[in-house]
Amino acid sequence: MLFFGRPTGTIARGAMALAIVALGLSGCKETRKDDKRAEAVRAFPIADRPVSKSADNTFATEVQRDSMNEARTVMDLARIEPGMTVADIGAGEGYYTVRLAQRVGAKGRVLAEDIDSAAINRLGLRIEREQLQNVSIKSGLPEDPRLPEGSFDRIFLVHMYHEVTEPYAFLWNLRPAVKAKGRVIVVDVDRPTDRHGIPPALLFCEFAAVGFRLTEFVRKPELQGYYAQFEASGPRPTPGEIKSCRLAATPAAAAR
Repeated sequence: MLFFGRPTGTIARGAMALAIVALGLSGCKETRKDDKRAEAVRAFPIADRPVSKSADNTFATEVQRDSMNEARTVMDLARIEPGMTVADIGAGEGYYTVRLAQRVGAKGRVLAEDIDSAAINRLGLRIEREQLQNVSIKSGLPEDPRLPEGSFDRIFLVHMYHEVTEPYAFLWNLRPAVKAKGRVIVVDVDRPTDRHGIPPALLFCEFAAVGFRLTEFVRKPELQGYYAQFEASGPRPTPGEIKSCRLAATPAAAAR
């Protein structure tokens, strides 16, 4: 059974219908043994899906993305205002980092995080060059973005979640960083996880497994994909309580 909480608005209800009708998902405890996993993540279930290989840090050129009003659309949907504290996870070359810095203003703060040291170095040079005094840069781990607790009004995961190799550990470690009324924002593409995207129903299920509730879901051409917004709901489960989401076979496939 998929648990979504109670998404708000007709668009979010449509997303729930999509999840139930188009994709079959079932919670299941992962029993496979994987001695190659890091010690820090072995208490968490293994994601029952493929993971996209890390690509370069450019989803499209910044000129192309701005021509579609991508960042403006996402920041408007996320209701980014001056003075907010936000995190850009998987910041890459800083497309969102610099635009978020401009939107939150001098009284706001942006933390840019990535696990790629080369990307971190390039982003640092860009921040210095553009003299963005309200941006900090941090190196994270694949399973832990290493964010300070209770610090962020918004946390952005833009075209990167499908590359997270340990999604349950990652989301579990991320959750404490969200403020009481904060939101986690995902921008991604509706396609298989080994093709640099993730089906919305699978995304909803993985977030729900760690105690997040879907609050908004929107498809827009400006995003070349979809926008999903989550809030923490209820107590954070222990790693052992988390159930892996399984993408069930379609009836046609099962009948073969």
